[in-house]
Amino acid sequence: MVVPTAAAMASGFPTKPMLDLSCCLTVAFCAFFVPTFAKLTTIEHSVKTDGSLSFLVIGDWGRRGLYNQSEVAFQMGRIGEKLDIDFVISTGDNFYDNGLTSVYDPAFRESFTNIYTAKSLHKQWYNVLGNHDYRGNVEAQLGPILPSVDKRWICMRSFAVKTEIVDIFFLDTTPFVDKYFIEPEEHTYDWEGVQPRKTYLATLLKDLKAEMRDSTAKWKFVVGHHAIKSLGHHGDTTELVKFLLPLLKENNVDVYMNGHDHCLGHITSIDGPIQYLTSGGGSKAWRGVLKTEDDIDDTVKFLYDGQGFMSVEMNERDVMILFYDVDGNVLHDWKISKLLYSAV
Repeated sequence: MVVPTAAAMASGFPTKPMLDLSCCLTVAFCAFFVPTFAKLTTIEHSVKTDGSLSFLVIGDWGRRGLYNQSEVAFQMGRIGEKLDIDFVISTGDNFYDNGLTSVYDPAFRESFTNIYTAKSLHKQWYNVLGNHDYRGNVEAQLGPILPSVDKRWICMRSFAVKTEIVDIFFLDTTPFVDKYFIEPEEHTYDWEGVQPRKTYLATLLKDLKAEMRDSTAKWKFVVGHHAIKSLGHHGDTTELVKFLLPLLKENNVDVYMNGHDHCLGHITSIDGPIQYLTSGGGSKAWRGVLKTEDDIDDTVKFLYDGQGFMSVEMNERDVMILFYDVDGNVLHDWKISKLLYSAV
């Protein structure tokens, strides 16, 4: 195995051949993960002593501080301290425009470590991959080297974070989308580890179904990069509506969180408890292209074509969701009661 030198890690620039990281994943991650017979890798995260949990959700952010990424990060730090957050969730597209080139890519430090510097943000970051991440070296984000550079970083294709009150299932949604395979345009995607695609997706859906079926948590959340329901530029992801949504409904999932659309949004299902939450305003936004409520069958509660992030505070009974803009102003809030499946 090739080990990066201290100088290489400090500089962030590639000075050695790219590592074959797959051989050492199990060893490197043993400190983070609890042994489990579950199909998806499972991480156990404790709640606060009062039984509550709080976290931030950010997506589509990695632009070396540009496009107000640094300003959003500052407000995340302020709100994170106020809420005493337990962790941060990233909904993907972690590094623009084309993911990371290798574990030595300086973009990791310049877009992550050097941006999210607030003390409150020095908690675990649970990350999924977005389509832009798949345009780079996927294994660089997934492997054990980056957590040694910044211990906050945890990124896997699909996994579960389990607490005493909520199970959060993180899904690799990019391989579901047909156009990345049949109409990639000028882009090159790193599909190593995904092919054969049909088998990969069938296994993921089977494993997710088993995990959700066996979950005994009071709440079930799912995180993916692509939207199931959205009025943003990209809109609904038809493949997820077809293959994933039936599983979420069947297993009484409460919340689906995504990025991809560079905006903030909240849509509530008219035929079940699912809240569809878009948090993709981590940096470049203001696309100026939004759909209307006529384009969706469910109920639109909030839509903002701009930068910002989301917070979640919860206990066994209630979930409070807030959306913030780039100045830290609260744009929208929503409270859900688990007992009644009602919201105020």
